[in-house]
Amino acid sequence: MRLVFAGTPEVALPALDALLASGRHEVAAVVTRPDATAGRGRKLLASPVAQRAEEAGIEVLKPARPRDEDFLVRLREIAPDCCPVVAYGALLPRTALDVPRFGWVNLHFSLLPAWRGAAPVQHAVMAGDEVTGASTFLIEEGLDSGPVYGVTTELIKPADTSGDLLERLAHSGAGLLAATMDGIESGELTARQQPEEGVSLAPKITVEHARVDWSAPALRVDRLVRGCTPAPGAWTLAAGERLKLGPVSPAPEVTGLAPGELAVGKNAVHVGTGSHAVALGEVQAVGKRRMAAADWARGTRVASGSRLGE
Repeated sequence: MRLVFAGTPEVALPALDALLASGRHEVAAVVTRPDATAGRGRKLLASPVAQRAEEAGIEVLKPARPRDEDFLVRLREIAPDCCPVVAYGALLPRTALDVPRFGWVNLHFSLLPAWRGAAPVQHAVMAGDEVTGASTFLIEEGLDSGPVYGVTTELIKPADTSGDLLERLAHSGAGLLAATMDGIESGELTARQQPEEGVSLAPKITVEHARVDWSAPALRVDRLVRGCTPAPGAWTLAAGERLKLGPVSPAPEVTGLAPGELAVGKNAVHVGTGSHAVALGEVQAVGKRRMAAADWARGTRVASGSRLGE
C-alpha cells in the first residue's frame, strides 16, 4: 500500500523504521508536528520523525493544523491508501480522515478500551496494572474509540518506569502496526468494535499531578514516581525548593518516620510515607545534575528529622 505515516516523538521511530523496512509498503510521506524550540539555545529543531524521514529521502509535511487547506490539498495529491499513526500529537479533522481509502490507523499503547487518552503508559504504571499492551485501531472522531484491528500484550515489571515500558511497547507495537498494514492490504484483517465495558481514561499527566504526597502509602508513592519517570518527573519540596525524584525503593525495615520525615545515613536517605518508609534513589535539585540521594544530602547538609514536601 501507499502510506503516509504520521508521528512526532522518538517513540514513533520503531514503527516508522518497520514500515520502511517492510518491502511491502511505500511510505510516500510523513506528517509531523512543526519544528519546536529545544535546549538552552532555544533553537528550532525538527521532530525525531521528521529527521528520520529526511535521512530516508521522504517528503515531510509539517502543518500547523491538520485542517489547513494547503496540507489537505497535498495529502489528496499524494493519495495514500492508508495513514498509520504513532503519537502524532494533533487531532485529525474529518476532512483529513476521509482522504485515505483505508483511513488512519493508530498504534495506541494500551489494551483498548483501557486507558484511552494521551498518557496510557503512565496511567497503567501508576494504577499498578500487571499487564498492558498496544492496540491498532481505526481513528474516528471520538477519543481512541474506533474499532480495533489487533493487539499485543506486555507484562509490567515491578520496577518498570513509564519510560522502560514505553520503550518495549514501541518496539513490539511496531511489529503490530506493520502486521496490521499487511492485513488491511490483503483484506484478511477486519476491525472489531471496542467493548462498552472496561473503558478508562488516561489524560495528560501535568507537573502538578507529579507532586508526591508523602501521606499516601509507600506503594502509591512508588507507582507515582515510576509512572512519572522520565516525564514529567516526580517531585517534592525540600526546604521550599523543588527536588526532582527518581524511582524509590521500599524500606519497610525503617520505622518511626512520619510522612515526609527524612532519616539520613551515610549511604542512604529514607523518607516516611503513609505506610512504611522508602529509600530515595537519584534526586535532582534545581539547577543541579542528577545524583544519589546520599550525595545530595551531604552536599546540602540535610539532617535527619527534616521534612520533604514543605
